[in-house]
Amino acid sequence: MTDVSSIVSTVNEAVSQRIKLYRKQKKISLDELSRRTGVSKGALVEIEGCRANPSIALLCRLAAAMGVSVADFVDVSAKPTVHLIAEDEIPELWKGEKGGRARLLAGSGGPDMTELWMWEMLPGEKFASPGHTEGTLELFYVKEGTLTLGVQDHLYLVKMGCSATARTDVPHFYENCGESPLVFIMTVHEKAS
Repeated sequence: MTDVSSIVSTVNEAVSQRIKLYRKQKKISLDELSRRTGVSKGALVEIEGCRANPSIALLCRLAAAMGVSVADFVDVSAKPTVHLIAEDEIPELWKGEKGGRARLLAGSGGPDMTELWMWEMLPGEKFASPGHTEGTLELFYVKEGTLTLGVQDHLYLVKMGCSATARTDVPHFYENCGESPLVFIMTVHEKAS
């Protein structure tokens, strides 16, 4: 059995090192990154120092500001030709208050990126996002339960066995309003700005 705290620590270390690396490669100061993302310089120092556990939404903002993908930060991005990713290398980037989780299964690198996610939400769990870069598209397939998808001021129910697409460059959320577990697969395609 894998030690969860050891996996979280490994992912946090990788994120910390890669954020520093990409920031230096792109010659972006902490002050400039803070301005671009709306994240305080102190919080960025904590993240780069591996003393903070950034949320998915924060990682998305940092990735967009640096022209890379979240997958680049957690090292599940595509490598030349074929890159196999073992189950114990797949990072868990969201943990619900009741035990749900979201795992970034795979993703392409760079600013024009595609990510493949597996979400498991227990009844009553919700994840909200302020929105991604302009033109971002998410595709959903619900394996179990019913996904309540909120995009701006509209709610959509995506039932088991059904799919949906949504532009998510606006505020949106995923929620399990049902009484049984929700499992869905999501692909995110974010265009370079």
